[in-house]
Amino acid sequence: MRLPLVVAAFAALSACAPPAQVSMNQPISGVGFGTPSLPRSGTPVAGSASLTRNFMDLTFAMESGRELSTFSRFEGPITVALAGDVPASAAKDLAAVIARLQTEAGIDIHPATGAGRITIEFASRAELRHLAPTAACFVVPNVSSLADYRQKRGTDAVDWALVTRRDTAAIFIPADTSPQEVRDCLHEELAQALGPLNDLYRLSDSVFNDDNFHSVLTGFDMEILRLTYSPQLQTGMSRIEVAALIGASGEVSAPSSPEWARAIETALGHSGGLASRQASAEKALSLALSAGWQDSRTAFSYFAVGRLLAGSDPERAFDAFTAASAIYARVPGGDLQMAHVDMQLAAMALASGLSDDAIRLADRAIPVVRQYENYALLATLMLIKAEALEQQGETAAAAALRLDSRPYASYGFGPEAVVKARMRDIASVAQRSTAG
Repeated sequence: MRLPLVVAAFAALSACAPPAQVSMNQPISGVGFGTPSLPRSGTPVAGSASLTRNFMDLTFAMESGRELSTFSRFEGPITVALAGDVPASAAKDLAAVIARLQTEAGIDIHPATGAGRITIEFASRAELRHLAPTAACFVVPNVSSLADYRQKRGTDAVDWALVTRRDTAAIFIPADTSPQEVRDCLHEELAQALGPLNDLYRLSDSVFNDDNFHSVLTGFDMEILRLTYSPQLQTGMSRIEVAALIGASGEVSAPSSPEWARAIETALGHSGGLASRQASAEKALSLALSAGWQDSRTAFSYFAVGRLLAGSDPERAFDAFTAASAIYARVPGGDLQMAHVDMQLAAMALASGLSDDAIRLADRAIPVVRQYENYALLATLMLIKAEALEQQGETAAAAALRLDSRPYASYGFGPEAVVKARMRDIASVAQRSTAG
């Protein structure tokens, strides 16, 4: 597919697309494949060199780059309680992720009948932003409620870097958001309450990655958590002691360039004008190429350039998306990222009147997105395909597909008013092809 020049066709594109998030702590808006076997006493934990290296880098550092000197986790049975203004979907989604943690990661974790060692409290987004202005949702150690956190906020008690044993923790999630965001927060924040506190941009098949293409715990994540709760490891061990037991180097790898991370987060954040964000995306890509990275960091840089240039320079955006897709095709777990790129290209094709290409791209992405349970993205793809069918005169098929998309849209986007707004946004993209 090669797109004709279509400028100003994407005013609604950012609104209609469920974008990749920089992180759950800085929003821009389960697939298991096995686990390593546990060791007999005195032998290293089974696992590949890349797994153990990633485990060390995730476990002994924080997102800020601050190194951690001791290994920490919960010891003994873990109970999880819901509190506050609990959304209707939360209990079912929590039960599902707990069941996966039990079976795939081997963790002794259960829903609480009363108070839990981990409390998940729901409050209004406005209330949570007052405490953490850039957070979509967040987890705090050594507290059991929002009131408890207010009292301890700013003290050493809630500093993860000073935690040597995890006894209690609280996860705070907005109640007034979509069911999918609730579920995504449950997965990511529960995983960090239990295990690694770090995120690595180089990981393409993990929620422990600030690009947040993956929002449901992956098989890789379960391997990391199973390793975290290996009986051979104990709270309070040093980095060297853990490394010896799992057969890894005791050194933590150098993080991604802080300059690149700042550039990518600025590019896909909310602050600054479009021109400055475009410049940041170009800077991130230049840094990634200069560093010689051949992984998801360079692909994500191309993706950011494509997202931000789609409205002003669609030819350059198309090339950037194509380059991103080619890299994602080579990295583990990159099929979901490729589906995100396909959604962007399908929207561009729709805006250009290339309905056959829009349908082909949507059909390629839909099975992947369904597998990874991203229902906001699934609904978007179905609606793009419906508009493309409408362009071809297939009115009945388009109407049926829109109807089929509604349950996914409701879960992914939330209230009916938001769902209808998304439908209008996508329809407006299609209308650009006839107005141009």
